[in-house]
Amino acid sequence: MALTRCTNLLLLLLTLSSISSLIQATDIKYCDKANYDVKINGVEIKPYPVSRGKTATFSISASTDKSLSEGKLLIEVAYFGWYIHSETHDLCGETSCPATGDFVISHSQVLPGITPPGSYTLKLTMTDGEGQKLTCITFDFSVGWFAAAEAIADI
Repeated sequence: MALTRCTNLLLLLLTLSSISSLIQATDIKYCDKANYDVKINGVEIKPYPVSRGKTATFSISASTDKSLSEGKLLIEVAYFGWYIHSETHDLCGETSCPATGDFVISHSQVLPGITPPGSYTLKLTMTDGEGQKLTCITFDFSVGWFAAAEAIADI
């Protein structure tokens, strides 16, 4: 149960967050060569590397010519290449709807202090209200090795 809770909190963190030192993720990859209706302009991760026991924010800037009034975000997380969790979120719970033009999908979460440090990959698939794929990206990020001690010092 504790592992499931930790995994759920980790996924929520990964779902898109922001905090202290801003970094632009430079290695964003589309899942395939499709011409998606939603274009991803960048990912900001604060802090970077992500700190265990502290709030983290992933913010994904995107743009579209469509008016999005509903949809889903499927988040899949891998740790050192191993699938660990997936979760679905309501698009309008992560950004203002209707979304059109430039918009940001953002989520903040405290990553538990027991989260394993290392390399993670996040895959985000966005669908509209009819289930049509609007975009699909992947990007890598790191969870720091010493953040848990820093989090305890801040209490």
